[in-house]
Amino acid sequence: MKIGIDKIGFHIPDYYVDMNDLAVARDVEPAKFTIGIGQDAMAVAPISQDPVTLAANAALNILDEADREAIDFVMFGTETGIDHSKSAGVYVHRLLDLQPNARTIEMKQACYGGTAALQLAKGHIALNPESKVLVLASDIARYGLNTAGEVTQGAGAVAMVISANPKIITIENDSTFLTSDIMDFWRPTYSDVAYVDGKYSNEQYLSFVSQVWNKYKEETSLSLDDFEAICFHLPYTKMGIKALETLLEEGNEETKQRLQNNLEVSIQYSREVGNIYTASLYLGLISLLEGKELNAGERLGLFSYGSGAVGEFFTGVVQENYRDHLNVDHHKALFANRKKLSIEEYEEVFSATLPTDGSTVTLDTTDDSSAICLTGITEHMRQYANNN
Repeated sequence: MKIGIDKIGFHIPDYYVDMNDLAVARDVEPAKFTIGIGQDAMAVAPISQDPVTLAANAALNILDEADREAIDFVMFGTETGIDHSKSAGVYVHRLLDLQPNARTIEMKQACYGGTAALQLAKGHIALNPESKVLVLASDIARYGLNTAGEVTQGAGAVAMVISANPKIITIENDSTFLTSDIMDFWRPTYSDVAYVDGKYSNEQYLSFVSQVWNKYKEETSLSLDDFEAICFHLPYTKMGIKALETLLEEGNEETKQRLQNNLEVSIQYSREVGNIYTASLYLGLISLLEGKELNAGERLGLFSYGSGAVGEFFTGVVQENYRDHLNVDHHKALFANRKKLSIEEYEEVFSATLPTDGSTVTLDTTDDSSAICLTGITEHMRQYANNN
């Protein structure tokens, strides 16, 4: 039985900051951000958007009534959850008006959470072929103003419907994975920003790429020549370029050129959004699917990495007429309708925070065009509205 991605879509906030503007404001040569890091813009979430609303908005634009009735499992991958106990997916379940006879959970392992959800969803469908699983990957990456990590911030979410006989990509059974207890990136429960050893994290990322790829080759006897493209987790787009470079010495010249060209297509959306943690790999996948005319039967490689650390290499096969089931026009509109913030506006939006003592607050959502918004807090409970 074929199992995989039947529908896929993303959502980003209304605001962004230009990396050239940020570089000038931080007294940095712009090329360090646009070329050295590989970012052109960074999505900025207003206070009325959080991981719940971003995920719900991403799903809202791909689900129909048949999906709402068939989905019996919601899996929410995030490392910026809003509650130590309650799953963010439970809020989304209500906001999307999904049928009540469903399981809903939240999954955490840094940027790997979305992939963990995808693989578990695949197992659920194998046991329940008539059902569908809604996989959500949603995060807001924050390192703080005037910090080394500021340029690698971002915000957004990807939603996927996993089913039997998928219309977009079949996920193959072969995958290789690795866990190692390392401290390259972490966020203690008492901190609202992450701690990161950037150089060490980059080294570990590349080490994991090599290790899971070599194990994959051993177990499958496949080579780079068997892949049309490889998508990578993108904490920043230059990281994906470095990752591919570690593998390219194995391919022939035709393969090298093909993989490099297609990687460039896969990083375009991330260049405009920034790091969205659990969703970054899948934003890259959407960028490839929407930016390139792929052929049915072509194999795609996917490398997922979550600091701390877990990594996995797995594969998907493109399905016939997959482009008929994408949401290209909606995604183009999301980019076209964004507002560019000045550095002063960006810093003001970034610095706005919700009360941490449970105080009642009502948020002004007038300027938020998203259908689903956070409208405030009452008696320690977040209040959401679906204006669709």
